[in-house]
Amino acid sequence: MARITLEHIRHAYSEKAKAAGDYALKEVHHEWEDGGAYALLGPSGCGKTTLLNIISGLLTPSDGRILFDGKDVTQLSTEERNIAQVFQFPVVYDTMTVFDNLAFPLRNRKVPEAEVEKRVNEILEMTDLAGMAKRRAQRLTADQKQKISLGRGLVRANVNAILFDEPLTVIDPHMKWVLRSQLKRLHRQSRFTMVYVTHDQTEALTFADKVVVMHDGQIVQIGTPAELFERPSHTFVGYFIGSPGMNIMSVAIDGATARIGDQSIALSAAPVLKGQGRIELGIRPEFIKLGREGMPITINKVEDIGRQKIVRASFCGQPISIVVPEDDDIPADAKVTFEKQAIGIFADSWRAMNETGRQEG
Repeated sequence: MARITLEHIRHAYSEKAKAAGDYALKEVHHEWEDGGAYALLGPSGCGKTTLLNIISGLLTPSDGRILFDGKDVTQLSTEERNIAQVFQFPVVYDTMTVFDNLAFPLRNRKVPEAEVEKRVNEILEMTDLAGMAKRRAQRLTADQKQKISLGRGLVRANVNAILFDEPLTVIDPHMKWVLRSQLKRLHRQSRFTMVYVTHDQTEALTFADKVVVMHDGQIVQIGTPAELFERPSHTFVGYFIGSPGMNIMSVAIDGATARIGDQSIALSAAPVLKGQGRIELGIRPEFIKLGREGMPITINKVEDIGRQKIVRASFCGQPISIVVPEDDDIPADAKVTFEKQAIGIFADSWRAMNETGRQEG
């Protein structure tokens, strides 16, 4: 297990890179705690796999250093970093038994056979594979093979970190839920430092203690699932996290009041704006109350998704989504009110500070 420190890491796939836009990974400067469970979350092309490969040693960064427990490992290979990695597709030896697949990394390192047997049996129990230890891997399903891959990552007790690169891509939806739950349990039992790359917010929010949200080659927020939902630091986090995502609307600000069209919305405090060009108000659909009092909206459609409904509407000419309980009535002359504490003001996509020095909202 290791504390992972990223010191001013940047990476470009061209040696001629100079401007910030030339870099696939813009500057990352952060420290991840020993034994933590982290998820790198973002869309394709945002830089998350590049960052994972830099941590693993498959890529050497163009700039900056990476340290494990204070030791500079920037120029070390994956083997020298003592990293385990689990990929999108199961990597197993079909002609070997489940037991021998799990034992392979230990035997390859000349671990005494008694210790191999003890450690492999522990992992078989942890991954619920004990009942098929003597079966050949070629007869197993895709999710069972991926559990072997997960187990091989866990079997080395002295590994510094385990890195997962979208490991549930080939797994069917039901088994994804099962494996996510098992992976969370495995982390609690093993306390390895784990970094999990995914574009799926459900996977990230289920697995991780802290989620690292990436957009356009940079980290835009690191936080717990609750922090990302309740106080996104960037508009991308607002609409990427949550279903439906945060409502983002253009506004004008006058002190502690936001104006959208002919409507005025009271804020909890006046945001501090220093000449930024684009000012927007963000509020999650769950924090908008639909009723017969408040500001008028025009309802375009209602989506019934079981326990709740999603109302799609127009508010002062801008699209807005509202989440309401499934049994609530939707009035013909519908109006809305915004929960004041749930409103965020964003300047050029970043959450603005208020007059107290705290992030607004």
